[in-house]
Amino acid sequence: MYVKKISGLKRILVMMLVLSVALLGTACSNTSNKQEQTAVQETKNEQNTPAATNESNNTDTGELVPEPGAKLRLWDSDDEGVKEWALEMIEKFQEKYGIEVTFDTVSHTDAPGKLQTDGPAKLAADVFILASDHLGEMYQQGFIYPNDVSDKSEFFESAVEACSIDGQLYGFPAAIETPALIYNKSFVKEPPKTFDELIEISRQFLDKKNNKYGFMMEVWNFYYVYAFMSGYGGYVFGNNGTDPYDIGLNSEASIKALEFYRTLKEIIPLQREDISYDIKSGLFIEGKLLFDFNGPWAIKAYKDAGIDVGVAPLPLLPNGQRPITFSGVRTYCVNTYTDYPNAAKLLAQFLTSKEALLRRYELTNQLPTRNDLLSEPEIKENPVNSGFLEQAVHSQPMPSIPHMQAVWSNMEIALTEIWNNPDADIKTELDRAVNNIMETDFYKNN
Repeated sequence: MYVKKISGLKRILVMMLVLSVALLGTACSNTSNKQEQTAVQETKNEQNTPAATNESNNTDTGELVPEPGAKLRLWDSDDEGVKEWALEMIEKFQEKYGIEVTFDTVSHTDAPGKLQTDGPAKLAADVFILASDHLGEMYQQGFIYPNDVSDKSEFFESAVEACSIDGQLYGFPAAIETPALIYNKSFVKEPPKTFDELIEISRQFLDKKNNKYGFMMEVWNFYYVYAFMSGYGGYVFGNNGTDPYDIGLNSEASIKALEFYRTLKEIIPLQREDISYDIKSGLFIEGKLLFDFNGPWAIKAYKDAGIDVGVAPLPLLPNGQRPITFSGVRTYCVNTYTDYPNAAKLLAQFLTSKEALLRRYELTNQLPTRNDLLSEPEIKENPVNSGFLEQAVHSQPMPSIPHMQAVWSNMEIALTEIWNNPDADIKTELDRAVNNIMETDFYKNN
């Protein structure tokens, strides 16, 4: 079991070029979710054109001039190191522009829901972090200004595509990510090449009485389980994730994938309710877990705990195929309800500068989206990054059409039932999930 390590700028550049192809974003639908939102959306989207965002208020150098008396609020996630980084960047931003910035912890997954109430009430952040698969939803609801200040050529093409709608850049790309197989090198010298090998190693290490497990993942979380579906030929939406009426979640390929997924309960003999991110991470830190199917956000905590961490692409499935993971971009967006759009754009641009994203990487281990950071030694020569980048070659972007938001919760319900209940019929549960997805407002009003 040997996985050759990647080293040197040339290999990293090749991998990132492949990643750029793998992560091509998709355009989002231009219809609204609810009839009563249509008029609001039309008005807001008129405001969200580059001509309507004070684009002319620039200095001679092209930099936006912040509004007098501007005060800003920033939302970002509670991932390891993010708050420390954000406060450090806020201090530097305030020193440069004299603009007061307040920080609140609101994750990239929680921001869309919080904006629904806090946006119109003028309580939301002026700049907030967002997962790129939510971009279409936020655009349709008129919550985001275009990004008409960043130079697209400075960022990975894949990140630009993931943060754009109909060719217009909306997000300020901050980090790119995909999960992979994290392992404890003190116990595993070389990562397994196949899932059959992983299962055998895990079976030998398993000692439920003493809380020891070989392999663990969030079994209810479609973000991770999708890797098995795609490896067997399943998909979410057809036409590269853009056709919401071609749903592949209950296809024969998806059913076959979940038949394999269900066999993993032999080495993860726990109910869904007994598995959480914190439990899984705690076991890994205690040396009671060999393999963690997780993302780059987990690395810092493991290293801080003194774990000798290795990262490899997911091993081959029983059908001989590589699991295809979801990949995504964390992006900053400017809230259309802000009273200070120029200042907000300046902040978002500042947070995604070369210096800021290099520091973010140092504190969070989140892979930056900027081309000019590829040659940084601490990035290109890091074998942990190489492992994630190898998996990124075998990844695809999360669909960014608004209908994707109906998938997560309905698939969680289906996966929980399939995992917990050995008598549950996989096809029945997937059919029910697809029917429930198509009963949501994303479909009713389109």
